[in-house]
Amino acid sequence: MNELRALEVESAAVPGSTAGLPSADWLEREPASYRDRNGTVFYRDGRVFRFLSRRALANWQRLEAAPFFRSLCEAGKVIETRLADPQNEGITLGTWAGVLEHARLPFVSYPYEWSFSMLKDAALLHLELMRGALAADMILKDSSAYNIQWNGVSPTFIDLPSFEPLGRGDPWVGYRQFCEMFLYPLMLRAYKGADYRPWLRGRLDGIPAEEMRALMSAHDLLRPGVLLHVAAQAALQKRYSRGKQDVRGALAQAGFDKKLIERNVDKLTRLVAKLDPAKTKTVWADYDRTHSYDEAELAAKADFVREAASTRRWRLAWDLGCNTGTFSRIVAEQADYVVAMDGDWMAIERLYRRERDQEGARNNILPLVVNLADASPNQGWGGSERKGLAERGKPDLTLCLALIHHMVISANIPLAEFIGWLAKLGTSVVIEFVGREDEMVQTLLANREDQYWDYTPETFRLLMDLHFEIRADRPLKGGKRHIYFAVPR
Repeated sequence: MNELRALEVESAAVPGSTAGLPSADWLEREPASYRDRNGTVFYRDGRVFRFLSRRALANWQRLEAAPFFRSLCEAGKVIETRLADPQNEGITLGTWAGVLEHARLPFVSYPYEWSFSMLKDAALLHLELMRGALAADMILKDSSAYNIQWNGVSPTFIDLPSFEPLGRGDPWVGYRQFCEMFLYPLMLRAYKGADYRPWLRGRLDGIPAEEMRALMSAHDLLRPGVLLHVAAQAALQKRYSRGKQDVRGALAQAGFDKKLIERNVDKLTRLVAKLDPAKTKTVWADYDRTHSYDEAELAAKADFVREAASTRRWRLAWDLGCNTGTFSRIVAEQADYVVAMDGDWMAIERLYRRERDQEGARNNILPLVVNLADASPNQGWGGSERKGLAERGKPDLTLCLALIHHMVISANIPLAEFIGWLAKLGTSVVIEFVGREDEMVQTLLANREDQYWDYTPETFRLLMDLHFEIRADRPLKGGKRHIYFAVPR
């Protein structure tokens, strides 16, 4: 018992240890910020702070003075950050040397919710940061995809303590992680036509080289980058995993220098830039051209959504089943931020590209690939390292347009469960009920037993009245559909 107590005391004195955090009611710790012992993130009054060790503080001071970093800040490619005054902020440092304040992002997302081009653009940003750091004799010590977040469709780097001075002969230790979290997932979609998102969600640290190698055929070895970054990487890791060899030391002794890292970064940049998703066709990517509304009815639906959204200013809105974002863009005119979600990755891919490439866009729409019936859960260490949707920010307004019949009939979720879930969010809703006589419902019921006794307009209205106050409604498609605007009771 005495030895255990001594260990606890020793741990509390180490900067960066969780035990060393000041204990106070005002401090809300970020559960995901535990891997780097030189800094830890916490929240206070809705603001984001990060404690720094002495080493991390010295690195920050060097980074802040570097011209490349200032240009990145001006371009919005790194999170807006300042060195805070602990005394003025009423923050107790404890064993920490300093504290940073970061701008707070409207909504956190994860790589397993990003479309192909989102992951690709995040990878290219990471490589751009590497090039800038190397020119200033610094380097990114890790290459986690979670270090990049989004302001709308603009990627931004958030883990500033990852920048460190580059010592003579130091290798790029983050290369392996870059492959596992960026390159391999992109190759999986580009070369095999396979969805990388279940891999990243099932293994938060990415796809290991040996597993990626097992997925590559002999023909795949001829594809750009596979022989060097997959096969050779897998063989190297297998070799060094058997013993206690010092990989970093071996690379340094072999003459590893900054020029080798720069060449590797340049080659990876060219490789990633050329990767494109394998040609495929998804169900909803062409929804804007294949939906069952005529022009007048679609305009009436858009007008209803616009009128409902204009009743107030919304801090955060969700568009569930957003397709390619037609209605997300309407709500974005009256919302600070819109999270547009759809389970069809190609629909989100098109939404992302359109928003990214459109000049003068508001840039307040975040597209995410989310299957609402199997949305990203709380997971990772302690079940809180990566958070579920609601834990990352509940919406003030939620669009559920042409969605309920898919939730009830396709996903077998009881209507009462879905309406109850919306009510727990405390959100206002614009929600569309698609009747059984509608051709889309007829198609869903064509090849399955109709066990959906709860899917009736009367049941829907009773459930809505139980949880919400309906402010407006109107029929669509000659009464086959009905759209409602409602606020929570």
